[in-house]
Amino acid sequence: MANFSKPAVPRFSAEVYQNAHLPEGAGEVNAIVTVTSTGGGTAGAFPGAAGGQDAAVALMVDCSGSMDYPPTKMQNARAATAAAIDTLHDGVHFAVIAGTHVAKEVYPGGGRLAVAGEQTREQARQALRSLSAGGGTAVGTWLRLADRLLSSAQVSIRHGVLLTDGRNEHESPEDLRATLAACAGRFTCDARGVGTDWEVKEVTGIASALLGTADIVADPQHLAADFTGIMEKAMGKEVADVGLRLWTPQGAEIAFVKQVAPSVEDLTARRSEAGARAGDYPTGSWGDESRDYHVCVRVPPAGVGQEMLAARVSLVVPQADGGVQTLAQGLVRAVWTDDMAASTTMNPQVAHYTGQAELAHVIQEGLDARKAGDEDGATAKLGRAVQLANASGNDDTAKLLAKVVDVLDAPAGTVRLKAKVAEADEMTLETRSTKTVRVKK
Repeated sequence: MANFSKPAVPRFSAEVYQNAHLPEGAGEVNAIVTVTSTGGGTAGAFPGAAGGQDAAVALMVDCSGSMDYPPTKMQNARAATAAAIDTLHDGVHFAVIAGTHVAKEVYPGGGRLAVAGEQTREQARQALRSLSAGGGTAVGTWLRLADRLLSSAQVSIRHGVLLTDGRNEHESPEDLRATLAACAGRFTCDARGVGTDWEVKEVTGIASALLGTADIVADPQHLAADFTGIMEKAMGKEVADVGLRLWTPQGAEIAFVKQVAPSVEDLTARRSEAGARAGDYPTGSWGDESRDYHVCVRVPPAGVGQEMLAARVSLVVPQADGGVQTLAQGLVRAVWTDDMAASTTMNPQVAHYTGQAELAHVIQEGLDARKAGDEDGATAKLGRAVQLANASGNDDTAKLLAKVVDVLDAPAGTVRLKAKVAEADEMTLETRSTKTVRVKK
């Protein structure tokens, strides 16, 4: 077993970007909060008492009947799961689950987790040979088994990886929603759809509820590289359950909170109360990384010359005694002025991310309109998307859009719907529509 020395605790910082100046009588303040975690080392999670790592991983592999068409799909899923297991650091707890209309433990079995080492990795690879396709799809059962297994380990970082190739046909949408609500905050989960026969909103909904990433792997041959990448990122997580705590003074309230980089994720409805006039918004697990959040605060309108603290932003982690440790803080201010130039200038970060959030929204609306046969609506929305992607320098999204529409004039947003679009291209655009680019310095 590898001997991990305890890495340094990551340092968190919170920088607030805003134009604090408001015209007289205005009552809305917008700010971008850039949260950065650095200096945690690359050894992964904090070592546990046994000298291993403070992390547990559950790998959920779709083994429904459709995974046999073509047969290479199942072969690639086995290879990808083996690659993920090979990437686990020594000491990490792990399990492999086969998912059909029921969930089955593939390795180690017995309602427990294995501890990664040379021997257990080899045993897991051998167990993967038994994976075969047959049966239906009930993703909720996979997630509930993953939750039971992950919660059996005394670790801080709990992570799931879910692979599916089809629609969740053997349980109701209500059952899946109930499962996601039960699992939220207990572990994070990255979800992947392989091929083109799965439902984008199902896969992205799972990742969104469990604060993970979602993506398409249209060609099963690329699964191993994708799984390796997922696991490398998971092994870099060092602090779990970080909350974005927002305190507002009397009379002020939070209008919304959205993660806006590296992807758009609305956190507003996930608030949990944290004492008088404070609420926590979940951000999941962190390694060495940076993310941006858009905070909008409603404040009582005031006269020229008035000034107030609109919100205090804190990064907090729970402590064993029931309290929290504050990792970083930032302030959102409001200053009322009669200087028109000062009060009408939009902060560049706020402007940029407002555009990125709109970009994600109009792509979804455009694709929904296209599926519904509303060509005019689809053309208008996807044209606006091309315009926004071009203006913000979101080249990756611009390239995906160009596979769905013919771009006649990008700055003006003039497009024509393509007569024929490959299903994989449309699904890739929909799955990756929430990915954003940061403000150019």
